[in-house]
Amino acid sequence: MTPPADRQGVAGPGDGDLAAAKRRLREQALQRRDAMAGAQRLAADEALRARLVALPAVAAAATILCFASFRSEIDTMPLIDWCLEHGIAVALPRIIGPRHMEAFAVTDPKSDLLPGRHDIPEPREGLALVDPAVIDVVIVPGSAFDREGGRMGYGGGFYDAFLRRLRPDARRIGIGFEAQLVERVPREAHDLCVDLVVTESRAIETACRPAR
Repeated sequence: MTPPADRQGVAGPGDGDLAAAKRRLREQALQRRDAMAGAQRLAADEALRARLVALPAVAAAATILCFASFRSEIDTMPLIDWCLEHGIAVALPRIIGPRHMEAFAVTDPKSDLLPGRHDIPEPREGLALVDPAVIDVVIVPGSAFDREGGRMGYGGGFYDAFLRRLRPDARRIGIGFEAQLVERVPREAHDLCVDLVVTESRAIETACRPAR
């Protein structure tokens, strides 16, 4: 399948063999994710969320940046509701411009989220801007991950730019299904890694950054 426009922007053409390899890998991982259906998907969704909320970093967080699900991604609405029920402040991203997203506070997803670019739910106008410095955990979407913390997004570079604005000790947690794990994600200088990769089957602590 053609990779979707970045879940927060439009995928653009890359240069050379590395860009072509990334496109192929993205397509393959998304095809496997799209092929999950019915009881398998429901069980994987529930297992992944259970592993995620059991993480000490999530339970101890005061503020979490999450994302609203798009297409065949894990359904994050139950996770957002869980955080709010447990007193964790939740922020979600809204696209401001090329490679530029900001986080906004969400307290009632049903009224605070509206269809944005490509119909991806994002915070409506008028919600409070969240300073990246107060975010303790970022739940990072992706099309593919590897066991070393390599992450492939959807082509727009929004998360790579935003993650650079966080505190060094803020935890980056990539979430995806086992079907999205690959041997190695091709990485360029601007590609940032994640500290953990959580799937329905395991939580993988990576060594992509020096000990914090």
